[in-house]
Amino acid sequence: MDFNMKKLASDAGIFFTRAVQFTEEKFGQAEKTELDAHFENLLARADSTKNWTEKILRQTEVLLQPNPSARVEEFLYEKLDRKVPSRVTNGELLAQYMADAASELGPTTPYGKTLIKVAEAEKQLGAAERDFIHTASISFLTPLRNFLEGDWKTISKERRLLQNRRLDLDACKARLKKAKAAEAKATCEGDTVPDFQETRPRNYILSASASALWNDEVDKAEQELRVAQTEFDRQAEVTRLLLEGISSTHVNHLRCLHEFVKSQTTYYAQCYRHMLDLQKQLGSSQGAVFPGTFVGTTEPASPPLSSTSPTTAAATMPVVPSVASLAPPGEASLCLEEVAPPASGTRKARVLYDYEAADSSELALLADELITVYSLPGMDPDWLIGERGNKKGKVPVTYLELLS
Repeated sequence: MDFNMKKLASDAGIFFTRAVQFTEEKFGQAEKTELDAHFENLLARADSTKNWTEKILRQTEVLLQPNPSARVEEFLYEKLDRKVPSRVTNGELLAQYMADAASELGPTTPYGKTLIKVAEAEKQLGAAERDFIHTASISFLTPLRNFLEGDWKTISKERRLLQNRRLDLDACKARLKKAKAAEAKATCEGDTVPDFQETRPRNYILSASASALWNDEVDKAEQELRVAQTEFDRQAEVTRLLLEGISSTHVNHLRCLHEFVKSQTTYYAQCYRHMLDLQKQLGSSQGAVFPGTFVGTTEPASPPLSSTSPTTAAATMPVVPSVASLAPPGEASLCLEEVAPPASGTRKARVLYDYEAADSSELALLADELITVYSLPGMDPDWLIGERGNKKGKVPVTYLELLS
């Protein structure tokens, strides 16, 4: 118990000395040992790495799980070292609702059949999302979290220890400076030859004794300063090595970022394939359900996906080939002004998109306008003859919606 009390008193004295030194530095009443510029740059880079890693980690968690309540629940399970229960994705839940709706509304009706097809696609999307979340959590979130909870805590601990060592060093420097000033003053007073008629011999003896005491105090302060300087240099080297390890952390995070991009690319490529298949299924049945509507091709405008290099494609308006390349031999030279509309078979059509004529044989279109269309024998099925007032020309089928 006696030993513990002595250690407690010693620790309290050290803490008080550091507090005094820190306070005096804040008020500009004490000198502070400055670190070199390279060390300061390492500290700044480490702090920046930590801050941005936290932000990227939090936002990635929001991306993977937008529900804040679910994120809190997963956090509690992780802190309790318990397995996070499996959670149904939004796509899978939507698929279940659609399947139940089709079963109740009639699975043999056109609406019910379509609900079943969309439900299956949504189920596949939900499964792809589940795989993406799992892969991204392991390959990206876990390394970032390990850095913050492991390496950064070690760096922070060593930095605090370095700060304490610096305070001890500066306190020793201040103590030595005061001791030397007091020694010089005592020496100056001791060197003065006393006048025993005016000065008491006892005061002279006390002055000489004080000078000797201050000499011992200076020697002790110098010894403490050497020890404090050695401990500070050792701790500064340890901290420097840890801070230089941030470069390795960047390399590791870069590799994890590549893995995250790869998993995200795979996820969106799978979603694209599932929706493309669904669009083909719906497109093949749309003509039977809505016979008055022209359905454009559902093939992608870009090359098909590769298993080794998955890509995503943006939804664009249909790209219509040139009329000259599609027209049969002899049709390109057909004079449209000489063509008379058939007695029957003309229909009204609404234009879906603006279309700029490629040559004089085509008719320029404006979205939402109504035109009269009809087909001629031997004509390419992707094109019709369109009339608007006294103007006539070929128009692409994919830009039209037949009304009557």
